[in-house]
Amino acid sequence: MMFALTATRRLALAAAVLAASVVVQPVAQQAQAAEISAVVNKTAITSTDVARRAAFLRLQRQKADTKSAREAMVDEILKRQEVARMRMSVSTEDVDRAFERFAASNKMKPQQMSQILERAGVGVEHFKNYIAVQMSWPRLVNARYGSSRGRMSSEELVKRMQENKEKPVTTEYFLQQVIFVVPASKRNAIMGKRQKEANTARTKFPGCEQSKDFAANYLDVSVRSLGRVLAPELPAEWKPLIEKTPENGTTATRVTERGVEFLAICNQRQVSDDFAAEVVFRAEDLGKEQKGGGNPNEKKYLDELRKKAIIEYR
Repeated sequence: MMFALTATRRLALAAAVLAASVVVQPVAQQAQAAEISAVVNKTAITSTDVARRAAFLRLQRQKADTKSAREAMVDEILKRQEVARMRMSVSTEDVDRAFERFAASNKMKPQQMSQILERAGVGVEHFKNYIAVQMSWPRLVNARYGSSRGRMSSEELVKRMQENKEKPVTTEYFLQQVIFVVPASKRNAIMGKRQKEANTARTKFPGCEQSKDFAANYLDVSVRSLGRVLAPELPAEWKPLIEKTPENGTTATRVTERGVEFLAICNQRQVSDDFAAEVVFRAEDLGKEQKGGGNPNEKKYLDELRKKAIIEYR
């Protein structure tokens, strides 16, 4: 659920450098027709895919020879296949927003970033495919293994609070999820209509206590209570929307794999109990872990997929 784009963040400096140099030295486009470089569970990786990934690795100041680029693509295809199999892919809208945020973080408009990626030989589509996997894969890993750290023992929690000198304070939310359901077979036909309907309905939301009656006035709308959620546990894609929404209000809508959704903030308050302290400490540990190389379960999962896969190199 967390929006982990560590490699993308490392690209920021390279993109800025590239912006100044790419006009002078654009990457040459491949003249020859693409050839199949590898096949992963019947999915082909072409020489063009490998060339684009090599160009992307160069932007990240990583080893960018053909073998490294091809192996990076094999890993990505394996992740993409597993995400699709488990139906845990983020939406196209999520990817587009992430691309816009990335461009903004580099002080560029999306069109400017697109031009740079094309000139660098990476391409917008290749980069967005990468973003989609980077957003979806951690969700899948966490869904399978849970947090990479287990619950803290009482002794460990007391020790951390003593080291911290005071018990952490965080925000506690009680949330409801309102979903205007859109069947996969009708996404292209009715998504726009459903989004308008959800946006209009959101302004009329009567509050959490009356949410069931509210949903009954609309076709194919479901309401789920998400219960108590602490700020460090908020999904990255919802976090900024929730944080700027007042108590008893509703967030802006988002298009998801289920349809069009918004969240209702039933109640919120500042808390500093032992459970909240543990959640804060675990979030801090996860942040340190990601800086140190990521969740070890990601490698474990990927190694397992590689062992089961049929990979043919050409």
